[in-house]
Amino acid sequence: MPRQQSATLIGLVAIVLWSSIVGLIRRVSEGLGATGGAAMIYTLATVLLLATVGFPRLRAMPRAYLYWGSALFVSYELCLALSIGYANTGRQAIEVGMVNYLWPTFTMLAAMAFNGQRASALVLPGLLISLAGIACVLGGEQGLDPAGMLANVRDNPLSYGLAFAGALIWAAYCTVTARIAKGSNGIALFFLLTALALWTKYLLLGGPAMQWSWPTGLHLVLAAGAMGFGYAAWNVGILHGNVTLLAGASYFTPVLSAALAAVLLGVPLTAAFWSGAALVCGGAMLCWLATRAATRQRPAVRD
Repeated sequence: MPRQQSATLIGLVAIVLWSSIVGLIRRVSEGLGATGGAAMIYTLATVLLLATVGFPRLRAMPRAYLYWGSALFVSYELCLALSIGYANTGRQAIEVGMVNYLWPTFTMLAAMAFNGQRASALVLPGLLISLAGIACVLGGEQGLDPAGMLANVRDNPLSYGLAFAGALIWAAYCTVTARIAKGSNGIALFFLLTALALWTKYLLLGGPAMQWSWPTGLHLVLAAGAMGFGYAAWNVGILHGNVTLLAGASYFTPVLSAALAAVLLGVPLTAAFWSGAALVCGGAMLCWLATRAATRQRPAVRD
């Protein structure tokens, strides 16, 4: 298989691995607690990353990337893991994961606002469609139901708030690091800092006792592998594969994530949920197409 095709395939594997994270984090948190389970996942994932990617050379990393990248990455991962762990039910964990997948749309908007990214008029309907999709997901069996959505959020504002904050933070991370990373990859360091932050929270604020079992241990290994190997595989795909194909495929992650989580958690999902998930994907795709259309329409500039 040619190198680009194999690298693209590896990148697609990363999307599948990431799509399994919501269900796996939830399974681990059921046995080890929201904070303790997340701390174990990121600790093991750090070990896997150190073995595959290695520890970055800190002196070679731009200072701005080291500080801002660390702060934003750790903040996002805390929001992601704890929002899923704090969910009251498996269904709520899947909904929280769907809220988190607003980040591709927010990333496009942030790139337009801060990085000078051009976009066509398609970006506005893309944003509205994504938000409508989240409203359908949170509306329960009735679909687009504002009263039902508000009641759902009031049931656990912490989880939904963390997920929404995480989507905004990850959009900021993608936008900021694109400007200041200069080719550096601090992912192993960032995972290590995330694990340390979670263990600090667990030791200072406490948490439920960890209830170990064979299923919990298996889910822990799978979750850490999905995270650690997912980032390593994505790095190979982006560097050596078909970036356009990978970018397009990544926008279908919400649907795949919901499907895998539903199977893993044994949660039946309604037609309204799947309609909302499809809208989230469609809105993100429209935002992506808006930037590509604007790039093609931009006139060439002579030196």
